[in-house]
Amino acid sequence: MIRYTAEHFWVRLEEGGTAVAGITRHAQDTLGDIVVVDVTASGRQAENTVIGMVESVKTASDLHMPLDAEIAEVNAALADNPALVNEDPMGAGWMLRLAHVDEARFATLLDEAAYDALTGN
Repeated sequence: MIRYTAEHFWVRLEEGGTAVAGITRHAQDTLGDIVVVDVTASGRQAENTVIGMVESVKTASDLHMPLDAEIAEVNAALADNPALVNEDPMGAGWMLRLAHVDEARFATLLDEAAYDALTGN
């Protein structure tokens, strides 16, 4: 199951209280060609905490933690190939693997229809 944040992150819940997250297709379309993905935070982070930044040929934007959780892994492939976020934002362009995700809080994030309404899609 996938949910979305108003800060344009998608979060896919997996088994055992883990999740994978990244920026949405809408966000990467808005940013344009992504040239840097830099996640500077690690470990346990509070929701909406700035955890890094993404830079494109147009602008730079802060990355906000989508949920209270632990950053268990950052997609190392993005250091050498940040364009993966443009090519496949919900697949190979994932940014974070999260641990200790509160499934009840996850359920309160935006569903696809609500996110589409937010973005005007």
